[in-house]
Amino acid sequence: MRAWHFVGTHKPFERVDIPEPTAGPGHVVIDVKAAGLCHSDVGILEDEKWLDLMPTLPVVPGHETAGVISEVGEGVTDWKVGDKVAVYPMVGPMGYGVNGGWEDRAEVATEALVPLPEGISFAQAAAATDAGMTSVGALTTGGVESGMKVGIIGFGGLGQIGARVAHLRGAEVYVAEINEDVWDRAKEAGAVKVAQSITEFKDDELDVIIDYAGFGTTTADAVETVKYEGTVVIVGMGKLEATLNTYAMILGRVTVHGSNGGSKEDIAESMKYMASGELSPLITEIDFEEIADGVQQLVDGTARGRLVAKVAD
Repeated sequence: MRAWHFVGTHKPFERVDIPEPTAGPGHVVIDVKAAGLCHSDVGILEDEKWLDLMPTLPVVPGHETAGVISEVGEGVTDWKVGDKVAVYPMVGPMGYGVNGGWEDRAEVATEALVPLPEGISFAQAAAATDAGMTSVGALTTGGVESGMKVGIIGFGGLGQIGARVAHLRGAEVYVAEINEDVWDRAKEAGAVKVAQSITEFKDDELDVIIDYAGFGTTTADAVETVKYEGTVVIVGMGKLEATLNTYAMILGRVTVHGSNGGSKEDIAESMKYMASGELSPLITEIDFEEIADGVQQLVDGTARGRLVAKVAD
C-alpha cells in the first residue's frame, strides 16, 4: 500500500510502498480517508530533537487522521467495521512512536479512537485531531473563559481555531497575524482587533496571550505585552528555542505555560463546533501524492489554513 516515510533529519520524506497492517489485540485497522499536515512535520525534518519521540526509523508521519474502521482485532467489542473515527494522536504518539496517517491503512489502538459526529467531513475531523485538540487544549491551559481579554498570535491552522473557540467561549479576542490577507477572516471569527504584532495590544491589558506560532520572538513579545500577573501559553513550535526578557517576567509576575496537545474531549468539542457550523476553519485539501509539496508550502509560508491530504474517497 502507499505510504510516506520519515527516514531522518535533513532528509526529505520518501514516498514508499509498504505491507498492509493487520489489527492486533485491542487494535483496529482504519482505512484512512484524510490525513493532516502540520508545522511539526516541518520540524522533524529540520531539528534532531524530534528524534527523541521516534525510537524506530523509518516511521510513517501524520498525526492528524480520520477514516473508517475496516478490521477489528481480538478483544475489541466497542467498535465495529464501518465506524467512522478520528484518532487521538497522543497515543503512540501517532506519526512518531507508531506509524501515522500518511498511509492508506493504519493500525490504531482502540484507546485512541474518537467517534465522528454527524455533519462533519473527514477533512474537518482530521484537522480536529491536532489543530482542534491543540488549540482548545491551549485555551484550557490558559484558563480562558467568558469575559477575559485573550491575545492570539498566529491565525493559521491552529490560531484560527483557537481564536474562534475563545470567542465562542465568550472571551474578547485580539489577533496578531503578519499576513494581512487573513485579517478579514480573523474579524469574522470574532476578533475585536487585528494587528501584525501582539505588542500593538500592549495598552489593552490582555489577560492571556496564546502563541500559536512559537517562533521565539513571538513568545518574547507576548511576555512583554501581557498584563501584570497575566499568562502566556506557548503552543506553536515554529522554533524550539526562545529568549525571554526575565526582567519583564519578574516585574510583571508573568506566568508562562507550555501546552502540548490536549485531550480526547478537546477533539470532541472541536468536532462538535465544526458539525454545528459554528467553527469553520479554512482547510485546503491536497492529494495524497502531493504531501511533500504540501510540506514545502508550510516551509515557504504559502499554505492556506490547515492542509489536509485526501487519502481515499
